This record gives sequence, C-alpha cells and structure tokens, in this order.
Amino acid sequence: MAITVRAGDTLSGIAKRHGVSLSDLIKANPQIENPNLIHPGQQLNLPGWNGQNDYQATAAPKVQLGSGSYTVQPGDTLSAIGARFGISYQALAAFNGVADPNRINVGQVLQIPSGSGTIPEAPSAPVSAASQYVVQPGDTLSAIGSRFGVSWSDIAAANAISNPNRIYPGQALTIPGVDAGKVSGPATVSPSSGPGPVSSGVSVAQLRAIVPTLSAARAEQLLPHLNAAMAEAGINTPLRQAAFIAQLAHESCGLTAFEEFASGAAYEGRRDLGNTQPGDGRRYKGRGPIQLTGRYNYRAAGAALGIDLENNPTRAADIDVGFRVAAWYWNSRSLNRYADARNFDAITYRINGGYNGKAARDNYYRRALQTLGV
Repeated sequence: MAITVRAGDTLSGIAKRHGVSLSDLIKANPQIENPNLIHPGQQLNLPGWNGQNDYQATAAPKVQLGSGSYTVQPGDTLSAIGARFGISYQALAAFNGVADPNRINVGQVLQIPSGSGTIPEAPSAPVSAASQYVVQPGDTLSAIGSRFGVSWSDIAAANAISNPNRIYPGQALTIPGVDAGKVSGPATVSPSSGPGPVSSGVSVAQLRAIVPTLSAARAEQLLPHLNAAMAEAGINTPLRQAAFIAQLAHESCGLTAFEEFASGAAYEGRRDLGNTQPGDGRRYKGRGPIQLTGRYNYRAAGAALGIDLENNPTRAADIDVGFRVAAWYWNSRSLNRYADARNFDAITYRINGGYNGKAARDNYYRRALQTLGV
C-alpha cells in the first residue's frame, strides 16, 4: 500500500502513525537515500500492511568506477551523488553541463570529474574479521554505506538501528554483504592514527604564526574550542592540523567571520539543500569556519554531533559549535587521508569544488607546516 507524505512528516513519525518499525519502512522504500530528505507529496510504500510486505527490494545503484561515470537512480540528487564521490554538486553540474541542478533524470549518465581521470578510491575503513566497522567521529550511515557500496538502510536493518540519525563514535556496526577477508590492510584502522607524532593541539603563538592577522585576544578565545574539536575528530597530528587550520583560516577570513555576509536569500527553494519551507534560505545560510549551508546539512551535522542545529541554526556560528561542525565536515569527506599524504590541493577541491583562493590557502598551509615543524 502506498501513502503520501504530508507537510511536516518524518519517516519516524510515519512509522509510528502506521504501526510499523522505522527499519521496515526504510527497507520498503529503497529509493530513499537519506532518511532526512522526504517531501510533501512523495509516495512511500508501507510495509507489513495486512501482514504482507508490498514491496520488492531493489539492487543498489551501480557505480562504474572504471569508466568514471554514474547512472542516476530513483531518489538521487546531485548533492547526494557529489557527496558520494567527494565533490560539490556545483562542480558535478558544471562538468556535465547541467543547467538546473534540481533536474536530473533517472537513467541519466553523469561523468565524474577527477584530476587523474578516475574516481578516487574510498579510504580504507576499520573492518574487523567479523565484517564490522567501528563508527568514527563525523560518520553517518549514508557515508559508511557509500564507503562499502552498501545502502544505509541495509546497514540500519542489519544492526537493528531504529533511528538512522543516532550512531555514535566507537559503536561497532555489522556491514552486510562485505567479505572481511577481501578488505585490504590491518583488521582495524583508526582515523586517529596517521603518519607523524600525535599532537595535543596548537598554542596561541602557533595559531597567530599561522594566521598573522589574528589578535592575541581572538586567538585565546578560539584556541580551546579549536583544539577540542580537532581532538574529537582525530585531527591530531601536525600534518592534519596544518591542513585543517589553513583551510579554516581562508574560509573564515582569518578566523574572524563565522557567518556568511549575504542574507541567504539566494538559497531559498533549494531542494537539493533541503530548503523546502519558506524562509529556509535565510534560516540555514552559511555558518561556521567552513560554512554549513541548507536545512539538510544542518540536520545531518546536528544529528552527528548531538546538537539540534535544525531548530537552532545560529548555534553553528558560535565558536564552541562552529569548530565541531567544521571537523564533522572534514571527516565526512575523509580529508585526513589527504592531509596525511600532503595532498592539500585535493582538500581544497573537496571543500571548494574548485581551486578558488588557491594562492591564499597555500600561503596559510606553508606557514602552518613551517610553524608546526612538518
């Protein structure tokens, strides 16, 4: 039986209203890639009606890594596809000549841009002999699923997760359909381990050396929150900290601007950002040292960090939350691996969708490397 999503509906609310489990509702609707993105008028299958499931499971979308292309599946958006490959939806649209990023068609073949002409390999993930993955700071079920080529709904069902937004660092997840024996590398790999010594953080003097325009008072105000966010997210070696601070410094005008100067009206009606309600563009404008933009991203970051950013969006501009959001974004795109390899350009591309401000970013990075002795 199909039902129609109403204004204000959530998957958990629909499940409760119809007396079905959230995991069963998710399995009944494999076209939904993100449990936070449903919209009024959308048709959903309702499982277990009269004791019978009225849906057929569908195969996961095929990603053609060798050819550098991806075939659009039901429910796909450019932003979701871009997140899967670590690129911005703007870059993906420009590369494929898509005039309206809100209009892509099922079956459409998109070319995936890459500097080497191939899609970057997913980073190694912590998998045990029992095909288990240990949740890391900043992880989401959809990101974990993309890493292993498994749908987030299958992971939720395999682990009896009733709320897919509630996973926590250190939690062990069973990854269905993954043969642990075929996973290269050691049995467990922690993102907290990387080349070089582990660092407890940076000092006021070091931060000001990296960002010379920063006043001593501002540096002292920011430093505890910056160091805490880096420690929480495993950005804990000089190489990682140098890259992270350099990017944040450029993105936030030398760590002084934690809110977009524009009103946010330009984001009004951007369904790819989850802005479906009047006023969402202004409400969910860019905030934080790496700007968080759009209702969907506020919801996802808040769920990962345990903060209700969707209902309190201005908190993302506060320094205690803003640095944590930036670190969550950093880990959601596995940027530590590029920092470990000193591939700063790859980080710039994944944050910016291009190389805007490259010279300024590189200058911050050079100072950071020199200051931190790497």
